Amino acid sequence: QVQLVESGGGLVQAGDSLRLSCAASGRTFSSVVRGWFRQAPGKEREFVAAISWTGGSTYYGDSVKGRFTISRDKPKNTVYLQMNSLKPEDTAVYYCAADRGPYRGRYYSLDDYDYWGQGTQVTVSS
Repeated sequence: QVQLVESGGGLVQAGDSLRLSCAASGRTFSSVVRGWFRQAPGKEREFVAAISWTGGSTYYGDSVKGRFTISRDKPKNTVYLQMNSLKPEDTAVYYCAADRGPYRGRYYSLDDYDYWGQGTQVTVSS
């Protein structure tokens, strides 16, 4: 089993920055991809960013490209999401996700992941 714990959410103003963290524990040795998703009230959960745990390749949703950066710290088994130039439309609960391996050839779908954190709220005021 794998446990994921997000932190770093909060209330900020438009244009501000936040950094989310996702610490993993448990049987993570076979995990290949870690991702971030978000869900706003009344909307479906959407892909934000993903990172290859081994090679470090990164992938982003169109709405966050150029503003958000995903990174990893392998010794700490932690993934980060640096969010800059935040907009009110970024307001959502942000979820961290991990797969159990092997790589399924995708990283942007909910079905590509097996483990989820509890989520952390990000609110951006205008």
